[in-house]
Amino acid sequence: MDVSIRNAQSVKKIVLTDCMPSLEEFIAVAKFGAQVEFGEEMKKAVLDNRALLEKFLAEGRIIYGVTTGFGENVRYTISPDDAETLQANIVRTHAVAVGEPLDREQTRAVMLMTILNAGKGHSGIRLETLELIRQMLNRDLLPWAPSEGSVGYLGVEGHLAMSYIGEGKIWRDGKPAPAAEVLEQNGLAPLRLSYKEGLSMLNGTITVTALGLLALYETALAVENAEVAGAICYEVLRGTDKALDPRIHAVKQHGEQIAAADNLRRMLAGSAIIEHYRDAKVQDAYVMRSMAHIHGAAKKLVAEAHDVIVDEMHGVSDNPELFAEGGDGVALMCGNFDGSFVGSHADMLAMASAIIGKLVERGTDRMVNRNLNDGLPAFLVSNPGLNSGFMIPQYTSAGLMAEVRHLAVPATVDSVSTSANQEDPVSMSYYASKKAGAAARKLQYMVAIEIYTALQAIDFLKPLEPSPALAALRDSVRADVPFVDSDRYLYPDIEYLYDRVRDRSLVALVEQKIGALR
Repeated sequence: MDVSIRNAQSVKKIVLTDCMPSLEEFIAVAKFGAQVEFGEEMKKAVLDNRALLEKFLAEGRIIYGVTTGFGENVRYTISPDDAETLQANIVRTHAVAVGEPLDREQTRAVMLMTILNAGKGHSGIRLETLELIRQMLNRDLLPWAPSEGSVGYLGVEGHLAMSYIGEGKIWRDGKPAPAAEVLEQNGLAPLRLSYKEGLSMLNGTITVTALGLLALYETALAVENAEVAGAICYEVLRGTDKALDPRIHAVKQHGEQIAAADNLRRMLAGSAIIEHYRDAKVQDAYVMRSMAHIHGAAKKLVAEAHDVIVDEMHGVSDNPELFAEGGDGVALMCGNFDGSFVGSHADMLAMASAIIGKLVERGTDRMVNRNLNDGLPAFLVSNPGLNSGFMIPQYTSAGLMAEVRHLAVPATVDSVSTSANQEDPVSMSYYASKKAGAAARKLQYMVAIEIYTALQAIDFLKPLEPSPALAALRDSVRADVPFVDSDRYLYPDIEYLYDRVRDRSLVALVEQKIGALR
């Protein structure tokens, strides 16, 4: 899986030049609070493109959303005197998303994506407009924006833009506060929107791509941890590593499967458990025998989604778009706002979570099930009956898996026409990106439960020891989560392991022993 995420937490600042950061750099800002600076190349592109828009207006050119109304209202011409009112009106009337607000990471991701989309110099936006968003982002002054009711654009973005003009809300001390007050307290002046600026901040795949990039990161993180969890499960169930023979995987021809099998072999190298049981069975259940195949299939989906969603981040999704090329330049009305590329691949990410999830849940069940776990105690507790042990964590995993399956139903095959049928097929890509992130976070919990269960089970195999890489992981976790000898409150242990999954520390421990996972 050629999707690098291991350095995202270490990036402290990004300087935007061509506004084409890597996934790690994007996540460093959105998730881990890295600072953003504007390079001279970006500043020049924005200033030159703004001058081009001013030229077009001086010449009296008809440009959608600048000298016309929006959507089906394109048939109405707007005078230059009303240009500022038009941009403020679109923000106010389009800020109609509802429900639970975007969280911190989602809001930061949308703010950054707004800068990246307009900062490439085809939107006609002013540099000072992007500078306000940059200042707010760097100071963690985050707009309050409801997150529900979008077909791909406009509503959610409208609430963010409302805060930029001082009419919405900004989070302060954990509560939404009047934006004008918060901006003034921080020495910032609200925007007075100029030509096209309201439209540029609402239009395009800004939020779709922002949430898609977060979902991409969370899914890649879940898949990495699932490979580690799978290796521990492989030891617990005493799988034969003959099924990981590189010759088997080479003839299948899938590079991601070959990489997954290599990861498992390296994580299991030196395991006394694997060595002892290598010839105990002719072949294992699918949960071990097909582990590399299933991991590989999910890794392929993540890799493909990475290429497409990062390409979208590197592109421009505005409408209209301004180009200096071609004599006097031109403003081209277009459909670059369509989110089908991102949405369809966000749907693929949710599918990847479901594909990995079914393996994770079945592995968890097999480990606790005395009929399937080859002699381990029922529900992995020394005195079953009096103790329920790990019975109910498997229920949790099964419940989460049911939710992930539903989230894996594609959103982008749907469409509900809008704007008096001016926008007839719409991508529904916003929900695709949103649910892909939700599916990945549920999968991360499932992986945490599998690791928790596997570490309990592996202690029953003593004196045989796991591989050095997995023993290091076990010892690190055992410093905070002791063996469950009799029933206790298990929830805090699950949350602890979930945090270890999310901070990537378990994967990092393994990689210190065997090198980078492929």
